[in-house]
Amino acid sequence: MLITSKGQITIPKKYRESLGLLPHTHIEFECIGDELRIKKAKQVVRGKKIIESMAGKSTVAMSTEEIMQLTRGE
Repeated sequence: MLITSKGQITIPKKYRESLGLLPHTHIEFECIGDELRIKKAKQVVRGKKIIESMAGKSTVAMSTEEIMQLTRGE
């Protein structure tokens, strides 16, 4: 198996099927000595990086009720 110029590899079908690695499955890499292990991601939190980057950046102190009133147009 070769790594492409873009750093991509193809996981052989027998391994994808036996591990249930379907298209769009999130995976994790783990380096142990001179081995690289691939496994299904335990937990996928979409948007986690965005939320973390926004944490503590608010410039307005509003309660949830005040925000709801603004979004409802009341």
